Amino acid sequence: MNRKTVRIAMNGVTGRMGHRQHLVRSLLALREQGGLDLGDGTVLWPEPVLVGRREHALRALADRHGLEHVSTDLDAVLADPAVDIYFDAQVTSAREEALRKAIAAGKHVYTEKPTATGLAGALELARLAKDAGIKHGVVQDKLFLPGLLKLKRLVDGGFFGQVLSVRGEFGYWVFEGDWQSPQRPSWNYRAEDGGGIVVDMFPHWEYVLHELFGRVTSVQAVATTHVPQRFDENGKPYDATADDAAYGIFELDGGAIAQINSSWTVRVHRDELVEFQVDGTHGSAVAGLRNCRVQHRAATPKPIWNPDLPATYAFRDQWQEVPDNAEFENGFKAQWELFLRHVYADAPYHWDLLAGARGVQLAELGLRSSAEGRRLDVPEITL
Repeated sequence: MNRKTVRIAMNGVTGRMGHRQHLVRSLLALREQGGLDLGDGTVLWPEPVLVGRREHALRALADRHGLEHVSTDLDAVLADPAVDIYFDAQVTSAREEALRKAIAAGKHVYTEKPTATGLAGALELARLAKDAGIKHGVVQDKLFLPGLLKLKRLVDGGFFGQVLSVRGEFGYWVFEGDWQSPQRPSWNYRAEDGGGIVVDMFPHWEYVLHELFGRVTSVQAVATTHVPQRFDENGKPYDATADDAAYGIFELDGGAIAQINSSWTVRVHRDELVEFQVDGTHGSAVAGLRNCRVQHRAATPKPIWNPDLPATYAFRDQWQEVPDNAEFENGFKAQWELFLRHVYADAPYHWDLLAGARGVQLAELGLRSSAEGRRLDVPEITL
């Protein structure tokens, strides 16, 4: 067995998502299992190179996990021929420039989303990567959630018949920071720093809808800032200039209509933090992060509207749980494995920078739709 060390520059891993999901639960988890077996006698051994602005934070992270390589000089890391892959989990406003540098240095790139602050920049990244002949991928983690994997199983099996509609609810209450500490960093609520729930979540909804039900062909959205003042990490008040809730209607290729609410100002009264209800001519399903329940047309009760009598049954009890039928890995780790196989074994992979640009496009059009108060077409983009 040949062990191949793969040096991966990881920029932004001092943040919550970059640290927990990409470093600990993905690459370090791969090391704990002995590396990634490519099936041809080669085992890939990820060797993270931690990159960022705060050396003390990087050193502390490296010491905690027994890693050797840290740097505050991105240019020097990208100039190192031993580094094969650049990964970016920085704040959105810093991502595009760093990805441009990595592509120019000939590194394969894997990145969180959104890939850029606007469609023009996102498309340019995709063009640069194509011209450079590198491998490139964008994190689209929701596709690898157990609940959505079960939903895809239903779609692929023809369970729904014709899909009529998709209704999504996502969000939770993010504390303002005055009397309880917030669960999200303050930059998320400042538009000037790349914050906003539309730029954060619409790219997710684009790939979920695209992959499962069809390309988004139009968008009509209302984005708003429900909480105008919040408190930062030091307890100082600041004006929330970014949208903290968005209400979107999306027409899909094939005729289905999707409605998705995204909010950091909603208290949860559902089984999971995100849920999608899909209704079709032959059956319906409700999928969350982990679970998925179905109701086939042959088992659909006949509700009777009678406001004068109390309901004698629980609607939720009339649905059937979809079994796991598989072992589900962490979604971030699963996609990392696919990307590494793409780079080193030329395995197929289509969640690339062009797919990332579609997410940026939908966010950009969603904000424009809200500002102009009208429905907008979503043109298909190509390179």
